[in-house]
Amino acid sequence: MPDSIKHFYEYLFVNNICCNMQAENNVSVLQELLNTLKRHVPSIDVDKAIRELLAREEIFPTIVTDGLALPHARLPEITEPLVAVAILPDGIPFDTKGTRVKVVVLLLTPLDEPNLHIQLISALANIFLEKSSVDRLAEQTTPSAVMQFFHGNRVELNSCLTAADMMRPPAFVLQETDTLQQAISKLATSRSEELPVVDRDGDLRGVFSLTELLKFTLPEHLLWMEDLSPIDRFQPFSDLLKTSTDTKVADVMREEYLAVPETLPAIQLAKLFIVNSVRQMIILDQKGKLAGIVELKDFCGKLFWD
Repeated sequence: MPDSIKHFYEYLFVNNICCNMQAENNVSVLQELLNTLKRHVPSIDVDKAIRELLAREEIFPTIVTDGLALPHARLPEITEPLVAVAILPDGIPFDTKGTRVKVVVLLLTPLDEPNLHIQLISALANIFLEKSSVDRLAEQTTPSAVMQFFHGNRVELNSCLTAADMMRPPAFVLQETDTLQQAISKLATSRSEELPVVDRDGDLRGVFSLTELLKFTLPEHLLWMEDLSPIDRFQPFSDLLKTSTDTKVADVMREEYLAVPETLPAIQLAKLFIVNSVRQMIILDQKGKLAGIVELKDFCGKLFWD
């Protein structure tokens, strides 16, 4: 195996693992983990780091699955990634909703290393892809057993970030046979401005977006009118809503869309966002099926503030 290939466990050391930790809340857990790291890296400002972590938790909660929290921050005073793990057998409330976690993996990275930061976050996501992984780790009672768990999950850090590292699964996917009413409902509850459309075999067929919805409501001949005020009471929109249960998504969707393979280098995504002036890209797996989406805001978030 080439020396250039790195794994997540290479950044975790047995003396930065706290098993059978007793804590009351997220603040006390973070305090203990940071104090543990500070014994080996005196430059860490514990109070500042806690403020950074808690501020981030309020905006972007890091409970990624039941029982697991992955708090992380980028600090200017460190020069290499730092990882600490807490095992809490009884669980603690970690967020304002009282969600209980039994495993906390704290990740600190240098402020100017977005590439490595994203690689490590992506590696952690892969390690805990299955819920059973969290349960197995929570059962470990010694630091050496925790190290063995991470050694057993030999998730590699990619030498080059790809679209797969930047994407997220689409919250909603439309079928081309869905009604317009169903599509409107999904858009209303989705964080996205557009949703992918697939056929019965799961092949990507197009994109349904707010823009397409408006275009379908106001056909081109109406757009040639300089003054639309004679169209009283949003009549075109009323007409559309009356027929929304009969109109199919296939009649409204856009068949032209930007889709890229999940193996595409992430830096290429930045170029495509700029050159094509799009706010979302669809990511395809090796079989050409829908794998996920990358939204411009999420992409920038991973680079600059996540």
